[in-house]
Amino acid sequence: MYLTVLGINHHTAPVEIRGQVAFTPEQLERALAELGALAGVHEAAILSTCNRTELYCARDDDSPNALSDWLCRFHQLDSTVLQPHLYSYKEEAAVRHVLRVAAGLDSMILGEPQILGQMKTSYQQALKSGSIDTLVNRLYQHTFSVAKQVRTDTAIGASPVSVAFAAVSLARQIFGNLENHTALLIGAGETIELTARHLHERGTGKLIIANRTVSRAHELAAQFDGYGIKLDEIPAHLAEADIVIASTGSPDTLLDKAMVQTALKKRKHRPVLMVDIAVPPDIDTGVAGLNDVYLYTVDDLKQVIEEGQRSRQEAAKQAEDIIDTQVEHFMSWMRSLDAVPTLRAYREHAEQMGAAELEHARQQIENGVAAGEVLETLTRNLVKKLTHDPTVNLRSAISEGDTGLLDAVRTLFRLKNRK
Repeated sequence: MYLTVLGINHHTAPVEIRGQVAFTPEQLERALAELGALAGVHEAAILSTCNRTELYCARDDDSPNALSDWLCRFHQLDSTVLQPHLYSYKEEAAVRHVLRVAAGLDSMILGEPQILGQMKTSYQQALKSGSIDTLVNRLYQHTFSVAKQVRTDTAIGASPVSVAFAAVSLARQIFGNLENHTALLIGAGETIELTARHLHERGTGKLIIANRTVSRAHELAAQFDGYGIKLDEIPAHLAEADIVIASTGSPDTLLDKAMVQTALKKRKHRPVLMVDIAVPPDIDTGVAGLNDVYLYTVDDLKQVIEEGQRSRQEAAKQAEDIIDTQVEHFMSWMRSLDAVPTLRAYREHAEQMGAAELEHARQQIENGVAAGEVLETLTRNLVKKLTHDPTVNLRSAISEGDTGLLDAVRTLFRLKNRK
């Protein structure tokens, strides 16, 4: 069988094309059943995220055509539209690609951890559908182990490379443990959502999300055990916040100097971190001059992000070395699978010989032949039968100048050279 990967991702296609081949959770069960039923496909799994859709298959044929044709049929797409954006890998290249994806080396943000969770979901879906067996199952297990090793042995995920991550990293530098601190997030867009996720994962004590549309604030806050408020409620909650992160599209300043001064008095001058990600600013720049306020803007975070990117790129080089080694380990295991049918046939052949000689020995004993004589005959006959074909074939190979088989026999049976 051949291990094959067919896919499309943010490197090869715009979001409009990627969206057309994405699988919804409701579609996956049918898709896995159809994919697994294709001629020559023995195992199948699907990874589908906002940035990539990939098919992982164990097949009789290593050509990607059948898989790409099926993908177009399932999504009712013209192959001429999709084909230029597809990529395919087989065998060793397929293993390397899957390991790099799980380690975050192929992600839009280098080293991002979300993809590993998405791959684990993909694995569970394939298990549930019964569409994978030995080969793809082992690939997933190996992938999870390697991704963990990369996270443990390198700093691939340690340094901030996004505004959201940088903002939360600053909070941890200033406050250390965030469990007893409150964060006020202003806005409800993608950056604020990612910031909320990072804060929640780091155990922040309380999350408050303020937004112009309060229903969206409630919806987002509920995901992270927080609560939502309207923008005009900010003054009533500002004194609670140890961390304030703002990212809206408002043309007006949302936090002015007087509002922050009032909050600081209520806080009895306990320090507060404010990060203004918005352009134009959401927080009055004059706030930077107040005591007990640490105010950072997008420009301030750029250096942090650039340093983080350099750090992750160095870590990525180390991760590639780990993956090189682990690809070879997996390929060695795959090659061992090729020997299984031969080893099984050899064992069955030997067992049949042994059974025949044992039956012959039983008959001799029943006929009164002495047990010692029977054992000698059984041993002599079994040795002859086990060595006859190998001896004939070895002599033939040597006479034809094939010494490789002779070396193989010495290795196989651990024979020492005799003169």
